[in-house]
Amino acid sequence: MGETSDYFKPKFSTSLGLNLGLGEGGLFLYPKASLHAFTFNQITPDAGYTYTLQKGRATTYLLNVALGYRKIVNKWAFYGFAGAGGGFILTPQASVNTTTLQVTQDNKSNGLGIAEGGAGIEYNIGGANLFVEASYMYGFSKIQNRAFNTVPISIGIKPNLSKLLSKL
Repeated sequence: MGETSDYFKPKFSTSLGLNLGLGEGGLFLYPKASLHAFTFNQITPDAGYTYTLQKGRATTYLLNVALGYRKIVNKWAFYGFAGAGGGFILTPQASVNTTTLQVTQDNKSNGLGIAEGGAGIEYNIGGANLFVEASYMYGFSKIQNRAFNTVPISIGIKPNLSKLLSKL
């Protein structure tokens, strides 16, 4: 998305989070870990490196805490959330030794803070909910001298842990 698409192409995303209800009014706390893999096409070599790396793999490790609001209508739930967090993105680097004909690959850790806002829809199937969620993540640091932002879309199932734990 935006400048990010100059150097990252989406490959795979996953997240693990909890929706912790805050009272009876629909508010919830949403701590989440997000892992994203991207194809990395380096634009400019990093300091100390001569070559750019193409078709590499970059990985994000991001933690976020958001506050959300959920409205339940029959078996459907509609929700939105906004929060902040941080983490790091590993981007590959390569150096070439022309004497030994060897390539050495390293990873560079790019730390960054993020802001995230999003929305989702859930459908209750008993002890779990099927869901679709989309969010916008904005990174406060640059990668390859460009802004980092992405729109992860998640589809999956959320078990109702409070319902499961109450049966124990």
